[in-house]
Amino acid sequence: MISEEEARTKILEAIQPLPERTVSLFRALDCFSGQDLVARLPMPGFDNSAMDGYAVVASSCRRGERLRVIGEQPAGVDRGIRVSPSEAARIFTGAPMPVGADAVVMQEDISRDGDEIVLNVDVDAGDFVRRRGCDLSEGQKILSKGERVRAATLALLASQGFSEVIIGGEVDVAIISTGDELVKPGTRIKQGQIYESNSVLLQSLLQRCNATVRSVENCPDDQRSLTEALKRGIRYHVLIISGGVSVGEHDIVKSTLLSLGAKIDIWRVAIKPGKPFLFGQAGSCAVFGLPGNPVSTFVTFLQFVRPAALKMMSASDGELALTKVTAESEIDLHNDGERAHYVRGRFENGKFLTVGRQESHAIFGLSQSNALLRLAPGESVKKGAAVELQLWD
Repeated sequence: MISEEEARTKILEAIQPLPERTVSLFRALDCFSGQDLVARLPMPGFDNSAMDGYAVVASSCRRGERLRVIGEQPAGVDRGIRVSPSEAARIFTGAPMPVGADAVVMQEDISRDGDEIVLNVDVDAGDFVRRRGCDLSEGQKILSKGERVRAATLALLASQGFSEVIIGGEVDVAIISTGDELVKPGTRIKQGQIYESNSVLLQSLLQRCNATVRSVENCPDDQRSLTEALKRGIRYHVLIISGGVSVGEHDIVKSTLLSLGAKIDIWRVAIKPGKPFLFGQAGSCAVFGLPGNPVSTFVTFLQFVRPAALKMMSASDGELALTKVTAESEIDLHNDGERAHYVRGRFENGKFLTVGRQESHAIFGLSQSNALLRLAPGESVKKGAAVELQLWD
């Protein structure tokens, strides 16, 4: 049994990014850039007005001065207006600055008198002018390889004239839930059976990662059925098996994978919840065996499957980890076990409080939580102490 840090390192060393692809901007949200991109154009691309008002020559503008209005420049095509001292041009936000003008006086700061304006303020050169390239210079890096493509990033790319972007590969995933006791939601349940929920949980988590779930199966604890399901599942980039990876007589996932020629790299991890964890490879498919209890499934997915899937998508190392924040613990906590314990709880207003029961089957408490607190073996946390949390929601 190895630590979760060792397990994560071994998994990521075995994972390789998938071939990149070119997609339209509208399909790139929350994907990872496959290349460095630099600005094609400065932003703004020309000196322009930051306000509705009048373009003027600042050296001729003092409170009480009268200026003759010689034209109007709306946003859009430059009309080629020239402004000289003692003149002004009506201008609107985003419009190109007329030749000769070096400042804009807001319309609220003048009094209009026919074809003239009277200044109610002094004006300095540069007032309310956006200079060419003040936001972004031509050739400046705007997106790094492996960086997540966010909504604002897409707007920036569009402003540079990009219609497409190269992103990491699409990860195709198969999910198999095992167990004779499992029943699909919506059907009648018998005594001793439970509704299968892990596949719904995993599909939702994979959707958050932008992975594509291609196949979902519920499989009984039967060697023949499991063998056929595994054969179908290993055709994809990732196969996630929920349940059947412990050491009971009905836990046959490991032996069945080995019979199909799979290579098992990790078998059991020193983590709570989630010790019965498996990682291996069947040809080009990365195989993850997760515990059947839903909280164990959840924690092991976040710690091991999620970073592997993101690496396949060309995510940079900095993008693989969950968001971390510091909070104040609202309670005393202690881990008296020999495995790292991921405590579930709620992060809110800078404070952390556990929610519900902490057993691996307790899905209600998980549903009310948004953060994990890792307690190392033997570690204690006092109420009021600063703790580091991993956020997933």
